[in-house]
Amino acid sequence: MSSPDVGELEEHAVLAAMRSGWIAPLGPDVDAFETEIADRVGVSHGIALSSGTAALHLALLTLGATRGDVVVTSTMTFAATTNAIMYTGAEPHFVDCLPHTGNMDPELLRRALVRLQEQGRRVAAVVPVDLLGKAVDYTQILSIAQEFNVPVLSDAAESLGAKHRGKPVGSFGAASVFSFNGNKIMTTSGGGMLMTDDEEFANHVRYLATQARQPVIHYEHLDVGYNYRMSNLLAALGRAQLERLDEMIAKRRKLRDEYKNLFASMPGIRVFGSEHDDEDNVWLTAISINESVTGFGPKDLALALARNNIESRPIWKPMHLQPVFSQYEGEISGVAEQLFKTHLTLPSGSALSQRQREFVYDKISEFIGAQK
Repeated sequence: MSSPDVGELEEHAVLAAMRSGWIAPLGPDVDAFETEIADRVGVSHGIALSSGTAALHLALLTLGATRGDVVVTSTMTFAATTNAIMYTGAEPHFVDCLPHTGNMDPELLRRALVRLQEQGRRVAAVVPVDLLGKAVDYTQILSIAQEFNVPVLSDAAESLGAKHRGKPVGSFGAASVFSFNGNKIMTTSGGGMLMTDDEEFANHVRYLATQARQPVIHYEHLDVGYNYRMSNLLAALGRAQLERLDEMIAKRRKLRDEYKNLFASMPGIRVFGSEHDDEDNVWLTAISINESVTGFGPKDLALALARNNIESRPIWKPMHLQPVFSQYEGEISGVAEQLFKTHLTLPSGSALSQRQREFVYDKISEFIGAQK
């Protein structure tokens, strides 16, 4: 689906880090990686962490999320977003999405904040999620959150390299979070980063991420801390990946364009979110299948691809439908559930060779041709 795209540059970077002797967590590559990502995004501070989930967790703690609070978030996302909310003791309140992007619906966000205000609930944060590399409408979401005096934490785990109205993702809200998991647009194997312009916020995250150690010669702790820092070796890998980020985005965009061409003559199928996608990082490409037109659904195509050892999957199952989170409330319109039923994510990685891509296109065309 989206395997790591690594080569000699990454190999040399990790080997150089090993030979430097900085094997233990932290080191010069961590410092440089934080600076380079912050410069890329245009913020003052980056904190390299063990995962995007860890970054979400520490950001929510720094925003003061705790038991009894509510965090308003997207229902169309991976479970990590909601898991991080649960770690703090706060409750999620889910907001459904827009049909053409899968991103948080601003009007439903407003409705959620009105309802929670009327209930007297404290909303610790709004956490919108950039779906499949497309930025949410930060202009509207930040404006609405500001009306209710609620901070915004951007879950940009999937969207490094994307923009909203010319401004890079990672630079919106009180803080933003990236993921460098193995399937992301660039990887550090496992890892993530928190971005912010707020020095006090950044310092508190660093403090919590290093076991909340006090600056004394012995080990002294006034708070519960976490072992959430990134290792120097993984940061070296990330620095090499960052050098190639634009190249990898360009490869994924070429793949997206090839999918558009493939499906242009196939009634009932369209590339999801492909309208106005010039600012996306095109992390993953999904398609919408109108079964009443095609005569087949996403599951049928997925089974045909699987028989040829081609991976595909539905887009995220909405969080309000997950058994572990089903008891929590939200502003649900039914759009996310419909997208889950009708959309399929296709192989999208920049590591795919031309031969592999053509094999995927051929098998898709064979299947669709056989349905006529």
